[in-house]
Amino acid sequence: MATINQNYQKLAGSYLFVEIARRVAAYKEAHPEADIIRLGIGDVTQPLPQVCIEAMHKAVDEMGKAETFRGYGPEQGYEFLIEAIRKHNYTDRGIDIASDEIFVSDGSKSDTGNIQEIFGTDNRIAITDPVYPVYLDTNVMAGRTGEKQDNGYYAGVTYLPSTAANHFSPSLPTEHVDIIYLCCPNNPTGTTLSREALTAWVNYAKKEDAVILFDAAYAAYITEPDVPRSIYEIPGAKDVAIEFRSFSKTAGFTGTRCGYTVIPKTVTGKGKDGSRVKFRDLWNRRHTTKFNGTAYIVQRGAEAIYTEKGQRQVKELVSYYMENARIIREGLQAAGIKAYGGVNAPYIWLQTPNNMPSWDFFDLLLTKVNIVGTPGVGFGPCGEGYFRLTSFGDRENTKRAVERIKNQLKF
Repeated sequence: MATINQNYQKLAGSYLFVEIARRVAAYKEAHPEADIIRLGIGDVTQPLPQVCIEAMHKAVDEMGKAETFRGYGPEQGYEFLIEAIRKHNYTDRGIDIASDEIFVSDGSKSDTGNIQEIFGTDNRIAITDPVYPVYLDTNVMAGRTGEKQDNGYYAGVTYLPSTAANHFSPSLPTEHVDIIYLCCPNNPTGTTLSREALTAWVNYAKKEDAVILFDAAYAAYITEPDVPRSIYEIPGAKDVAIEFRSFSKTAGFTGTRCGYTVIPKTVTGKGKDGSRVKFRDLWNRRHTTKFNGTAYIVQRGAEAIYTEKGQRQVKELVSYYMENARIIREGLQAAGIKAYGGVNAPYIWLQTPNNMPSWDFFDLLLTKVNIVGTPGVGFGPCGEGYFRLTSFGDRENTKRAVERIKNQLKF
């Protein structure tokens, strides 16, 4: 008889956004006339940049001719895209990353979830609280944690509280950890870590022989000069950090799927015999075994954003969403609601009024003003009392949502 992976039984009943979708569907069925505005899931609404469309059309035409047709490509990604990534995001910024340290994929969600496979199950992880659920859930699935406790925390995990009390900049662990998940700009809080804070994390990782898994999916949204665009801007980070990037929010590729992971050869772990092993080599083995590569057509579209024209169009796209963020943040403040984020990231993290539980606030927004957001507690116990709104909606719906909140939910 086949048995199950018992670790899955430790997980909550459903993934956060599945539960949100279930509640919204039930409400919509009971109130079919409701004009629901969705500011919950971080999905983009604006079209792909025109340069990407043109590049993809050209690639489609190539696939229609025998002399330019392509079948399986290199699992790590085509050289044309890897070199564009390397030049624009690293070498032009004074960061020395080799081409064989970059792995193109179908998105950073997949990579941040799959990366744990190259680490032993005896590693202790540290995660910020609140946190993007994928980091924690994939480690639970792998058996790297104990059972979920009554307080909402999993045994065997080091949690790093990140709230308004510490300006959403968590303190270093007081105990030894092996793997540290950091997301900057942060999802869900929309806040960032300064250069000084990231330097402290790199120094901690070097001292403890730990690895930082650095999710920089929202790097394109950074506006303030003291916030690094890459963890490799920090001295010593190439010895201890793996970086994840995505085209999803940068260029609207949520439905097209493309991202990449950077693993310097200098990031190593200890083998059973005590020898040092390059995580880059382990990831390459995993990547080539379980992945056939991102589609050629998609990679040509991604390459196009690094042209001069593409950079202009991407900046316009990012500016569009950041203007939405400003509208939401200022609208919430006008309604008497404390709001954070939305300056270097497309997320606004608000404090629920009158200490209202975050799922109660979800229901209030849905039923009173027909707006969907994301309850903070879904990102971890320290998210209780907070709520996330996304600026990825279209401008008209964003304005309408803010007006509903200001006019009908003043606190």
